[in-house]
Amino acid sequence: MAPSALAMQPALAQSATGQPLTTIASLDLPRYMGTWYEIARYPNSFQQKCTGNTRAEYSIKGDGGVQVINRCKLQSGELNEIVGAGRQIGSATSPKLEVRFAPAWLSFIPAVWGDYWVIDLDAAYQLVAVSDDRREYLWVLSRTPWVEPKAYEALLGRLGQKGFDLQKLQLTPQD
Repeated sequence: MAPSALAMQPALAQSATGQPLTTIASLDLPRYMGTWYEIARYPNSFQQKCTGNTRAEYSIKGDGGVQVINRCKLQSGELNEIVGAGRQIGSATSPKLEVRFAPAWLSFIPAVWGDYWVIDLDAAYQLVAVSDDRREYLWVLSRTPWVEPKAYEALLGRLGQKGFDLQKLQLTPQD
């Protein structure tokens, strides 16, 4: 999942403790590719019509960029789909990416790119937390539609230590 970058601002946010948000040390991008199911998220305007079955599919494009396909079920039962692009910022193992869902011809405008920071990821690449530098957005994603409660609770504990308001998290129904 990813925000509409037009709603994002580049300033670095700090937690209630005054600490900047940290990411994981490194990301194996090819290993990260594939389908991720949304387990929970902070509410946001661009997903407000999604009622469940939300997932993201990531694949590496020929130019080394990332194709992003976000899908969710709408109230009507229809499947909504949006295709975007992503790019890694920094080194080949950087956990910081940017994504955009605006047309490619607008990609030269920095404001169309939104931060996609991998801030927590288990060693098996099965459960991940993604945010932006301001902590305005948060997604918990899993390789499966359901997560072991123990693993989810442990992740929530780590997110709380990073300064996230866990009361804002909305669980995402998955059929």
